[in-house]
Amino acid sequence: MENFKFIPYGRQDIAEEDIEAVVKVLKSDFLTQGPIVPEFEQKICDYTGAKHTVAVNSCTSALHIACLALDLGPGDILWTSPITFVASANCALYCGATVDFVDIDPDTALMSVALLEKKLKEAELSGKLPKVVVPVHFSGQSCDMANIYSLSKKYNFFIIEDAAHAIGGSYRGKKIGCCKYSHITVFSFHPVKIITTGEGGAAMTNNKEYAQKMELLRSHGITRDPSAMKKKIDGPWYYEQIDIGFNYRMTDIQAALGVSQIKRLDSIVKKRHAIKERYDREFSDLPLTLLEDKHSTYSACHLYVVRINTNRIKKDRSTIFKALQDKGICVNVHYIPVHHQPIYDELTDLKDSCPNADNFYREAITLPIFYDIKIHEQTKVIDLIVTEIKVD
Repeated sequence: MENFKFIPYGRQDIAEEDIEAVVKVLKSDFLTQGPIVPEFEQKICDYTGAKHTVAVNSCTSALHIACLALDLGPGDILWTSPITFVASANCALYCGATVDFVDIDPDTALMSVALLEKKLKEAELSGKLPKVVVPVHFSGQSCDMANIYSLSKKYNFFIIEDAAHAIGGSYRGKKIGCCKYSHITVFSFHPVKIITTGEGGAAMTNNKEYAQKMELLRSHGITRDPSAMKKKIDGPWYYEQIDIGFNYRMTDIQAALGVSQIKRLDSIVKKRHAIKERYDREFSDLPLTLLEDKHSTYSACHLYVVRINTNRIKKDRSTIFKALQDKGICVNVHYIPVHHQPIYDELTDLKDSCPNADNFYREAITLPIFYDIKIHEQTKVIDLIVTEIKVD
């Protein structure tokens, strides 16, 4: 391999003020369970318009406690998209529930509302309707939440928006995370996401009971709220464990980074749009299929994914992938359809259930997009794509 500095598909942007915010907490009395986590939660509420935010140590944890807050359990079914990270489905298994998948719209890689409705009609006849549906805002673009919400009213299911890719985006003029069309929304703050807390996540809701349940579950199921206690209070030190919870807390160190980063969120997303728009212009005449923007959305532009029209060129996706990596472009593939993972082979018989997702996976490749990508770095990506993608 040539001696290049790798250009990653995504990475964090850490400013000097972010470092100062973290150092301030490191010098304070509270590294965890202090005042900065509630401050970060309020900042997220202020930004999204949601009434409640519960910050946790990962988006996976947020998905788990969101499912539990909605009382998902054995005998229940959760539906999600196959084009997602495994956590969107695994959260159901954590609760003892069953998982099924709704195929994607090939134009957007988002859950297809038409196929969701078709599947719901069939499930109603067979008595296998889902208790929870998890639409995934793939790449940062919102699913068609208004129509999914309408179906939830008709078929009586809960909605958890998996917005791990989508903080900073909007749908129908409202910020993703406002929960207008869902019961709970979750964000990720992993370093490759729009903003970061190192590792971290959050669950937003407009329902006070769901918020209280998630707050309880993230901290061992322990409460110090006298109104929630079941026994006589021994003294001011007293606490009770009233549920089986987990250690899913976010630290104040992480939250300090989040409080600082969220101040720049809109400018970060604006810059990512500029990067996306340049790619779109440069690739418009190549044998590539670009994801469409639909449903009155403003994407957070977490990923830039193209589909290689392999029927028009002499190379397959693997050859192009390796050629780009050999030149220092750290491309990726998002995602291997979840229903093809070995654990799901053992649990279900879904291997041929989502043909649109399978076709998408065979052609998709993720190109670098991150806040501080340099013009010459993006130019290098574009030039190599143009070189590698040649029409027969």
